[in-house]
Amino acid sequence: MSYAGQEKEERYTVNMVLEIDFNSDEAIYIQLRNQIILGIATNRYREGDVLPSVRQLADEIGINMHTVNKAYTVLKQEGFVKVDRRKGAVISIDEGKKKAMEEMRQELLLLLAKASCKNISRQEVHDLIDEIYEEYGGLE
Repeated sequence: MSYAGQEKEERYTVNMVLEIDFNSDEAIYIQLRNQIILGIATNRYREGDVLPSVRQLADEIGINMHTVNKAYTVLKQEGFVKVDRRKGAVISIDEGKKKAMEEMRQELLLLLAKASCKNISRQEVHDLIDEIYEEYGGLE
């Protein structure tokens, strides 16, 4: 799909597949953020894809525009998207890798401490990581 006045080589993500549970205790903006991150991890959304406008996505899901805006803001802060004045929110995963690695280290410290307390072995942790990575296409 292309819009008037925009280059053909740009990518657009207009048909997003999102699973939002309105009965969940988890905030809708967090669910939205998580669904977009999972979409990036599974290559449903790729570097350079343009996310739907805040208004368009809010209308499609049936939620408040401020909720979508908050999700996009969090994704920007976490380095998954950048905001372009002309295009809107664009998938941009390379910019946040260093920050993401440090955040992951902090999260893993606690997760591995919990695993150790539950007598989960290093090999079991590695096997679980390999299993999860296989779900995302065997990223290396």
